Amino acid sequence: MSRLMIKNILSEKIIDVDVTVKGWIRSVRNSKKFSFLVLNDGSCQASLQIIVDEILPNYAQVAGLLTGSAVAITGRLVRGGGKTQVIEMQGRSVEIIGLVDESYPLQKKATSLEFLREQAHLRIRTNTFGAIMRVRHHLAMATHEFFSKRGFFYLNSPIISGVDAEGAGEMFTVSTLASDLTKSPKTKDGKLDFSKDYFGKETFLAVTGQLEGECYAMGLGAIYTFGPTFRSENSNTTRHLSEFWMIEPEVAFADLDEVANLATDYIKFLITYALEHAASELEFLLGREDSTAPKDHLNTLKHVRDSKFMRITYTEAMEILSKVDPAVKKFEYPTTWGSELQTEHERFLAEEHFKMPVIVTDYPKEFKAFYMKQNSDGKTVRAMDILVPGIGEIIGGSQREDDLIKLTNRMNELKMDQEPLWWYLDLRRFGSVPHAGFGLGFERALMYITGVNNIRDVIPFPRTPKNCDF
Repeated sequence: MSRLMIKNILSEKIIDVDVTVKGWIRSVRNSKKFSFLVLNDGSCQASLQIIVDEILPNYAQVAGLLTGSAVAITGRLVRGGGKTQVIEMQGRSVEIIGLVDESYPLQKKATSLEFLREQAHLRIRTNTFGAIMRVRHHLAMATHEFFSKRGFFYLNSPIISGVDAEGAGEMFTVSTLASDLTKSPKTKDGKLDFSKDYFGKETFLAVTGQLEGECYAMGLGAIYTFGPTFRSENSNTTRHLSEFWMIEPEVAFADLDEVANLATDYIKFLITYALEHAASELEFLLGREDSTAPKDHLNTLKHVRDSKFMRITYTEAMEILSKVDPAVKKFEYPTTWGSELQTEHERFLAEEHFKMPVIVTDYPKEFKAFYMKQNSDGKTVRAMDILVPGIGEIIGGSQREDDLIKLTNRMNELKMDQEPLWWYLDLRRFGSVPHAGFGLGFERALMYITGVNNIRDVIPFPRTPKNCDF
């Protein structure tokens, strides 16, 4: 007799054998002389129905089990008698491993996602979060498979950084001096003296692994990072986290068109992988009563998977948007050249104008990062955003500036301190080559594929302003 996971039992259609299953009770339904137990062990979306009768020595205790109780049940697997129960178990013994009392906050009835965020240590035991986290696992595995098969090497970029790579200033300072600011060493102008700090300089939680990725692409050819990043933006929207995960590939001897093709293939691969490996989870999530995803969300995903991605420049995009009749579509934000594309513009292009995914390239340099390759017009850079129906931007990337003089001139324009980035400039001094990459926010991709509308619900323990429990 062996212990089996419910996933194996159901997928392999195992019957007429004695096994032991272990998990948590989802529900108990009692009749006069027998009870139906629904057990889930986290291995898959489905649960196993187990029938036990009153001949069990501990039947009275088993019949009184509450949702969430942990048990080990031994019995025989048989064909199910109902339409939904293909396989069930005839239980012969029930070992009660962990009891639950009346204070257990998760009950059989549906519980709001808002409430479950306050129970992040327990919410994984619900059908909803079990489904979300299994999809998260599958997309992580898909990411490693996709890049590894294409010859990319996985790079663990640092979590602590000495540079503001994005130039936005929204960074968390890492310091041992801050434990008692009144006693911390100060400079002559009254600021913290970071030369006395642990690293001997001011350091931060990293907002990206891109710059370090560029270093290693210059020796390995193609790398990808996949790890946590941090941003201290004081935003409490459904699309922002203070701690989130990023996938950032970097390719040497590549231009923007090549990484645009790579990003297109990656998006399609993620969707295909999810549809093949997490179909039951997606079906459940999209079928929830509180789901805000469009009814045709799966068709939208398949459409993106099967589509050719349209390519236009930022200038062409603005020309299209500026010609839209306000009586047909009125935009809240301006559509003049030099204005940033907003979500409403992105979604219009992907959902209404082209009705397919869109790659927008060659943005004005004013609102793009210092490291992006400058075009000959002196006004735009080789940047791209990939827009998909349903959310707008899902990937952002660029060709990096490989010319030392152009890069330092741009940094001077922005009044950037070049000293902390001496090593980054060295990459342009010593064997510089064209290179490019992109970034995908893992949680944003999860939101898109699962149809979940709040980013706090696709990460195990969300970190947001005023919230760092668990």
